[in-house]
Amino acid sequence: MRKIGTTQAGFVLRIVLGITMLSAVADRFGLWGAPGALGVAWGNWDNFIIYTQTLNSFASKSLAEVLGALATFFEILFGLFLIIGFKTRYIALGTAGLMLLFAFSMAVSVSIKAPFDYSVLTSAAAALLLSSLDKTYLALDNRSQ
Repeated sequence: MRKIGTTQAGFVLRIVLGITMLSAVADRFGLWGAPGALGVAWGNWDNFIIYTQTLNSFASKSLAEVLGALATFFEILFGLFLIIGFKTRYIALGTAGLMLLFAFSMAVSVSIKAPFDYSVLTSAAAALLLSSLDKTYLALDNRSQ
């Protein structure tokens, strides 16, 4: 039986983290279904902004819109770059940082249990591990090496 190597494991980490981030973005634009549908967290942008304001209780609605847009921008950017394997080490570190920000906000604003329920800390740990790998399978990064 052949063992899986770190390049293949890194590929799996890249793809799963990238899809996870893009899935969250899809939810806030209603692509997974309407609000209240099974498995749908937000279902639309307005509900996502309400949640963003919950996580950032100091924020006005307009500031929550900006924070939500920034989070969405980085989730799309990081998600796509992870999937194609572009600047993986830096993108993985950015992903870990973003996940840790989410985890901290959830723990403070919702409950200490929330980041565990949504595996945010697991995603942050996976991204940190990914950032430590020199090379992953089927990555654009491999072209320059």
